[in-house]
Amino acid sequence: MTRFKRHLITSALPYANGPLHIGHLAGVYVPSDIYTRYLRLRGKDVIHICGSDEHGVPITIKARQEGVAPQEIIDRYHELNKKAFEDFGISFDIYSRTSNEIHYETASLFFKTLYEKGEFLEKTTPQYYDEEEKVFLADRYIQGTCPHCSNESAYGDQCEKCGTSLNATDLINPRSTISGSKPVMRETKHWYLPLDKYEPFLRKWILEGKKHWKSNVYGQCKSWIDQGLQPRAVSRDLDWGVPLPLEGTEGKVLYVWFDAPIGYISATRELTPEWEKYWKDEETRMIHFIGKDNIVFHCIVFPSMLNAEGSYVLPDNVPANEFLNLENDKISTSRNWAVWLHEYLDDFPGRQDVLRYVLCANAPETKDNDFTWKDFQARNNNELVAIYGNFVNRAIVLTNKYFEGRVPERGALSGYDSKVLDAVPAIRGRLEESLDQFRFREALKEAMNLARLGNKYLADTEPWKIWKSAPERVATILNISLQISAALTVLTEPFLPYSAERLRQFLNIGPIGWEKAGESDLLPAGHVIGAGGLLFEKVTDEQVEHQVNKLLATREQNSNGKKDLPPAKDNINYEQFSAMDIRTGTILSAEKVAKTKKLLKLTIDTGIDTRTVVSGIAECFEPEKIVGKKVSVLVNLEPRKIRGIDSQGMILMAEDTKGRLVFVSPEDEIGNGSVVK
Repeated sequence: MTRFKRHLITSALPYANGPLHIGHLAGVYVPSDIYTRYLRLRGKDVIHICGSDEHGVPITIKARQEGVAPQEIIDRYHELNKKAFEDFGISFDIYSRTSNEIHYETASLFFKTLYEKGEFLEKTTPQYYDEEEKVFLADRYIQGTCPHCSNESAYGDQCEKCGTSLNATDLINPRSTISGSKPVMRETKHWYLPLDKYEPFLRKWILEGKKHWKSNVYGQCKSWIDQGLQPRAVSRDLDWGVPLPLEGTEGKVLYVWFDAPIGYISATRELTPEWEKYWKDEETRMIHFIGKDNIVFHCIVFPSMLNAEGSYVLPDNVPANEFLNLENDKISTSRNWAVWLHEYLDDFPGRQDVLRYVLCANAPETKDNDFTWKDFQARNNNELVAIYGNFVNRAIVLTNKYFEGRVPERGALSGYDSKVLDAVPAIRGRLEESLDQFRFREALKEAMNLARLGNKYLADTEPWKIWKSAPERVATILNISLQISAALTVLTEPFLPYSAERLRQFLNIGPIGWEKAGESDLLPAGHVIGAGGLLFEKVTDEQVEHQVNKLLATREQNSNGKKDLPPAKDNINYEQFSAMDIRTGTILSAEKVAKTKKLLKLTIDTGIDTRTVVSGIAECFEPEKIVGKKVSVLVNLEPRKIRGIDSQGMILMAEDTKGRLVFVSPEDEIGNGSVVK
């Protein structure tokens, strides 16, 4: 670290198509914030870059589901996520967005540079095309049967049931999720980054030069390279994204994997006119904080892009984390199986540091790990409250009680006193070593060891028992305890920034430099401290039970098939809706249609007339039991002959994912013929 003049820290750009959850914090943003705060405390030149990834298919899918423009989706979630990061103290120097004009300019220029250098391959290939909607289909707009597990709702890039990565052409019976029709193959032209061309560079740079990277990162990179790299498309047919900056390419945009990492560059340009010194000076150390699903993009693809461009520095390290699970189940936004950050703050206001602490203490650094509410409670109550909070509260309360809130003079030191004081710089040294190696769990443990040291020291010396007989000894004990408390404001700040600031207020001090954290005279004798208070509060059994019950309710909802509900259909306008004439009615008679299993012949009083409706509900209802039933009837549906019977309308039914049918009936008594609108 010492050979670099400055540090450029990037955190993976989250998609602006949904809120943030604890998996995001644990995997990327708590580690990146800890490391950035550590560097700042050490006086390093460092900037921390992030922003919203606002292009790509997930955005357009979300917009289509809600019937709004993509811009409305990204505006909503950009602001929500930006606030969540601010609330949890994630200290970005800038939180930008890839929909900004400066990003369009930066990404277009980057593409043009590679294009003019002849780095791209141009290929015309067949791709699925929706003839009804007249659009090429991105992988996520194609569903079909998975060839591996027979899941009928697999996507064109992955089966979410068995987890297998797929190509759209692997699907059995593919269908467009936009129109529901069967897509056809049609040729389209795209530009490709020839990753195979960069294999020699990547082998030397990673396989020979990055053996110090985390084993999960290095191993995944080696696997990709050893399997042989293939050209990867940098453009796609889509109407949302950075337009391809070439003439005659209307309807094509930069592929989001190419566009998004350039967002780090554009955000830095937005932040400072001196952006080039962070991106083009070899004395800059660039570090990417990401989750394991982004390893290939940040370790193979983006470095290949930067190397091909020729003027940018390459990442020095990419300390990617694995995934965090929730209560022994994979976090899933589609199943609502998550702890959402904004909801956490509603339930635990002011306790951002507690979640930061638990997520760091249980971080998935080398393997997937699990978050449970019981562990959350135990770590808060047994560590933050019982050790850290208990120690500083005792030290401050006793100082106010015995010495009127003034730091007492330190007298002659016992061997135990000297041992305790000597342990402080040793703890700081081990903490630094852990942080320098991106071992954040280990570093947090060392920071807490300082609180454990102080807590044990007070418990062993018991100053409250010897105050009357040895006040000078009590003065020394409390002086040392307060010095440890002051050191805690420094060494715990990267992990617990809000608590560190509050402790400084308790001690009535300002920020202390990192290098001073091992000194024994941080608080001079006579310094007046504050009244103190509780740094942390216990998490109750009732609070944990409430959180667990929320998850159990979600699981029950999922088991009832909510996750299998069909997606919303395309929007219609009000005129189309108002053209439907839906009336309340009463079933006067019902009988099975001969030689059929599903059909019932119903006679219905619609208020405006009595008519016959043939309905396919015979397998769900016995005819005699639905006579007199109030129903809703679409009365202006074009009549049609069904099994020789003229059917004049359709009754409205609700169907769940298990095929169960329920009449859509008015709850209150209302006359036949009343308009449903």
